[in-house]
Amino acid sequence: MNDERPNSLARPVFLTRTVVVVPALNEELSVADVAGYWRGRGAGLVRVVDNGSTDGTAEQARSAGAEVLFEPRRGYGAAAWRGTLNLPAHIEWMLFSAADGSDRLDGPEAAAFQSAMDGGADLVLGERTSLAASQKSLGAAQRLGNRLGCRLLALGWKHSFRDMASLRLIRRTAFDRLRLADRGFGWNVEMQVRAVEEGLRVVELPVRCYPRVAGRPKISGHPLGIVRASWGILSTLAKLWCSRGQRLQNRQADEESDRGSGHRSGVSHSR
Repeated sequence: MNDERPNSLARPVFLTRTVVVVPALNEELSVADVAGYWRGRGAGLVRVVDNGSTDGTAEQARSAGAEVLFEPRRGYGAAAWRGTLNLPAHIEWMLFSAADGSDRLDGPEAAAFQSAMDGGADLVLGERTSLAASQKSLGAAQRLGNRLGCRLLALGWKHSFRDMASLRLIRRTAFDRLRLADRGFGWNVEMQVRAVEEGLRVVELPVRCYPRVAGRPKISGHPLGIVRASWGILSTLAKLWCSRGQRLQNRQADEESDRGSGHRSGVSHSR
């Protein structure tokens, strides 16, 4: 384990009711470290979703105590979605974490997440742009993609984000409302757009972004990966912008239907 990574004895209470979803593709050198970390922090369930690995990712994750699921359809969103299915009843939160070991919640950061949730937050994003140490761990392509994605989201939806966060915690009931459709690189940005549209209580909290535990980055280390990720984000934003009117109409129709059902129910009971 990297010596830069602090260990905190305090375990945030919310993690006992949280599934940590770790999408993974050929991460045998780091995934055991990640799974062991979250289990050590007291996570109620750690799920590593093998997204078609050709190495020992699944075996390493299982050896570290994670539940291993398989999603043959390639794409970050596809793997993340698979990890949210058929959850135990006691799970109230979903935490999405990178398989390379860059995401952690230690000490004050964990306490801040706990406070945000206790205060009623639906979506808590681990923002990596405020801390100088985190900025150093982000590649140039990641920083540029972050700025572009956040800027476009602000223009289209009038909500300012600082990061297209990797580490993100969402209330299970809130997640169900979002009805996410993207199964590729647009998963995170769609979640943030839909959270704004649904009026969720969103909080961004500064977190430390750590260097990769081992292995090579799948996106920032490869030009083709950068192009694919950028296209995924931009195309997702374009689709969401073009279809937002229809989603608003659907939401209004659902609200009217709910009010009508409540009214009819009230009449029935009064008789």
